[in-house]
Amino acid sequence: MTLFSLGKSDFKLHHLLIVGILSLSFSVSFLVRSQAADYGWELNEFDPFFNYRATQYMVDNGINAYFQWDDDLSWYPHGRDVSQTSQVVLHMTAAITYWIFGGGMELYDFTILFPVIFGSLSVIVIFALVRVIGGTTAGLFSALFFSVSLPLILRGTIGWFKSEPLGLFFGLLAIYFLLSGINSKNKKIAIAKLITAGIVIPLSLSSWGGAQFFIIPIGVFFLTLPFVRSDHKFIICAIPLFTATVFLVSLIFERLSSNFIFGLGGASLLVPTIFIISCIFIQNKSNQNKKTRNGLLFLASILILGTLILIINADTNFLPIPSYRYLNAINPFLTTSIPLIDSVAEHASTTIQQSFLFHSILMIFAGLGIWLIIKNYQIKNSGFIKNDMILFSLIFGLVGIYVSSAFVRLEVFASLSLIILSSLGLSVLVKEILNNTERKNFKNSFMKFSFLIGIIILLVMPILFPTNGNWVTATKTPPTILNGGSAYPVSTNDWLESMEWIKNNTPKDAVIASWWDYGYWISTLGERATIADNSTLYTSVIENLAKMFLSSPEEGWKTLRGMQADYIVVFVSGQRLAVDNEDQSLYILQGGGDESKKQWFIRIADKSTTQYLESDGISGTDSFWNDTLLGKMFPFTPLAYVNLQTNQQSATYQPGFTPIYVKDIKYPSDSNGPLRLVHVSPSFNAEKGQPMIGVFIYEVNKDFVPSE
Repeated sequence: MTLFSLGKSDFKLHHLLIVGILSLSFSVSFLVRSQAADYGWELNEFDPFFNYRATQYMVDNGINAYFQWDDDLSWYPHGRDVSQTSQVVLHMTAAITYWIFGGGMELYDFTILFPVIFGSLSVIVIFALVRVIGGTTAGLFSALFFSVSLPLILRGTIGWFKSEPLGLFFGLLAIYFLLSGINSKNKKIAIAKLITAGIVIPLSLSSWGGAQFFIIPIGVFFLTLPFVRSDHKFIICAIPLFTATVFLVSLIFERLSSNFIFGLGGASLLVPTIFIISCIFIQNKSNQNKKTRNGLLFLASILILGTLILIINADTNFLPIPSYRYLNAINPFLTTSIPLIDSVAEHASTTIQQSFLFHSILMIFAGLGIWLIIKNYQIKNSGFIKNDMILFSLIFGLVGIYVSSAFVRLEVFASLSLIILSSLGLSVLVKEILNNTERKNFKNSFMKFSFLIGIIILLVMPILFPTNGNWVTATKTPPTILNGGSAYPVSTNDWLESMEWIKNNTPKDAVIASWWDYGYWISTLGERATIADNSTLYTSVIENLAKMFLSSPEEGWKTLRGMQADYIVVFVSGQRLAVDNEDQSLYILQGGGDESKKQWFIRIADKSTTQYLESDGISGTDSFWNDTLLGKMFPFTPLAYVNLQTNQQSATYQPGFTPIYVKDIKYPSDSNGPLRLVHVSPSFNAEKGQPMIGVFIYEVNKDFVPSE
């Protein structure tokens, strides 16, 4: 049924349905991603603050100045070459879209909305991609699934001005153009799409380093093309064109030219391209009966040679190897003894419980999708366009699930894989059900429609249940700057107020030390130079900070003076109890601040955990509280230990007991010691029963005289 016509194009009723479902998907994605705004209108997490500051620099000074920028507020006194060490395309895209669409809005507000917009626009991109693979129905399913996918939303909520939303947007867009170009019957259009794909892939890589995992399924897919495609003349031209474009565009970006082109990422694309050319040449020189066999033998020899090269490279490093976190994604069984890497929460391995929470019913439908794909592989009316597209979906699905098993951050790839496979499977299943209901058999039709309703109920359940932990409610958390990343879902101004204090009450050339988590907040909001931040460019500096915290107060002071630090920030999170001890406020300190990270400080500093921690691995020993600078910086002291289950009390630590603390400022503002407490955040004076998000700023006492 045609609704209206524009030129030679007819707008039909099913087009209206497509537009409606895509609009719904975009709206749902936008609303779910925006829930954190209920707590406050702020950037979320740590990295977005640097990305905002870098974008601001580009907006204020221009693109050319950005590429010459050495940031002197980062990693004092080393500084940071921003274009060499940053997600350049993220900053550039934000700046350009701000110039076009900003409309007088503050850049800070624009960057808060940026991830929600691009994350929600991705529903349209994945629709187009899956439509190329499995048709319109599958594409619509994928858009709906994408809009509520928990891993994708968690890495792209409002204020999440980080790499993933834009990197995924460009990555999916590049794969769409690549597959669409390979499938196009019009060679001119095919060439244009392949070149576009080759341009967009580097944009994705420069937006997010994790986008290199898009290269893996592409490379594996290329290895299969000589065996599943008969149009070898087209393939032998199309794939090298794509690869050449990727490498040429990558040369524009410093980070890609050094880390991608001449690394394993570039090799993962270049080797399959060379294989295609060589394999097709071998097949053309072989007789008809031996084409496939000779091609497979050549593929086997390439795989064996590649394995040998990787083994040799492990010893010689003649090819630049990725950082540990990328190697761990390639080999999830790889283990590390580096505490600094292990201390990052998003590097933790995914548990079975987390996987089920993240993907739930999609796991079942993805398995169904794989079965139906294999079953219908050679059935012409199955709804799939070409066998090579089916093969790509299987490759992408299996690779995505595999790499995501390494750590939580890469669950986005498992989500994409399951979305694609589930959408393909459901589209085939629904078509078969609807085709069968055309028969005039009431009982059969009732059974089929009941089955459809059952599918809908299963798909809706993860969105509604459980009430406080479903796909929608699980994403509603406060921006990190409002609760310090603590365990308390509250909104306070402790960190914002403390950063404002630094900005207004310290010299402009002041240098601030802190644990590296807070570096971006200090340099962006406090506008002061920091010793370390989240870019972790100099791990030795972070290790020295950990050693400084665990040193004696005098030795810690010497380290701070050697780092030229003028101030040092420490963060303590806990809760004030509803009862007091006479006139003393009582606290439990296990809220996710530095008091909950000290075990990592100890490991990174290569100190004895048994010396500083009790048997529970959390509570500090007397040695921690009395002999370390960090213990002295915490303005609390253990008063007693309580078993919260039995209400038993003890003056000393007992297994199963929780320490109860009272306030105890060891270095007041008039102290003659190594530090002076010059600022405490408001919630240090929290009411009874309220969380305490305590930010404490100490001045390094330059007049302190250590004992001989």
